[in-house]
Amino acid sequence: MKPLCLYAILFSFLWTGETVYGQEEMPAISDSSLPLLFRQELPLQIKLQYSNKQVKKETNDSTYLTSMIWFKDESAWDSLPVKIRARGNFRRKTCYFAPLKLKFPKSQIKGTFFEGSRKLKLVLPCLLDRNTSDYVLREYLAYKLFENIAPYHFKTRLVEISLAEARGKREVTHNVFGFLIEDIDYLAIRCKGQEIKRLIHPLQHDPISSIQNAFFEFMIANTDYSTKQQHNQKLLFAENKIIPLPYDFDMCGLVNAPYAAVTNIQNLSGSISMVTDRIYKGYEREEAQLLLVRQAYLEKKSDMLLEIVKLKEWFQDPGQYREASDFLDSFFKILEDDKKFEKQILARLRTR
Repeated sequence: MKPLCLYAILFSFLWTGETVYGQEEMPAISDSSLPLLFRQELPLQIKLQYSNKQVKKETNDSTYLTSMIWFKDESAWDSLPVKIRARGNFRRKTCYFAPLKLKFPKSQIKGTFFEGSRKLKLVLPCLLDRNTSDYVLREYLAYKLFENIAPYHFKTRLVEISLAEARGKREVTHNVFGFLIEDIDYLAIRCKGQEIKRLIHPLQHDPISSIQNAFFEFMIANTDYSTKQQHNQKLLFAENKIIPLPYDFDMCGLVNAPYAAVTNIQNLSGSISMVTDRIYKGYEREEAQLLLVRQAYLEKKSDMLLEIVKLKEWFQDPGQYREASDFLDSFFKILEDDKKFEKQILARLRTR
């Protein structure tokens, strides 16, 4: 695709008066609407204490265990009662630590970091090994990358966790990284929208948001999602648009976790065999819209590459950091090359 052709298409599309927008033209969501928890990027220090075995065995979507969470507010430690349960299916069965759902008493979080975030997800490392936190950092990075390109997204906060695990009469302490994820109910309030809890065909989703989402999943090499079946995707209705919201990226190539595998959820012809291989799963859209999103990603390249630089000091293994950085850079090489972009994205648009 020649550059002159690209600009001609963009000009033609904009001249027709079609609704096309980049991030800067989307409704601004002020930081003042964010809970205090998500207004900072430095890791929040927290302490948890529970039986890993008990939380896996005795909790479900409606059954929680009562515990406490300690958190460092500036220089002093404070604490709150919290209810916890295991969540997820694959990680709950496969991983040593199950990811958690946290629920706070509404009456006790006022004036704390958790005000306005009564419900949260907590992502923990999967396995017990030396570099286990690095995979958490790589998944957290995926959320931060999407935040750069899409105005509607889940907010996250990195946490340094001291986890006291009860093992019978003994107690073992694990010091790991994790991250907290905003609950969809609070995201909807913050964005003045509402969650859609039924399936809506992807071609009815907002075109630009849909392309942003598809490019993102391609960027991180994630096959473990489906906008059609709403797997690892939420739908938000805001500003008269249906907007897909991606989450749960531990199976993607950017993370490249030891247990990750290519999934069979709507993979297309020419399916891939390695989680680090990319395959585009986006639906057919106007070419001018695809080009606009392409340009938006390219304009955000430096900001997105900066996101991994911000995390460099926390990586335990420098090789993990370099691998993630090189993987992200390889995506932009595709976007910058007209032939690669044509072959790997434009030639693979889905119609059903």
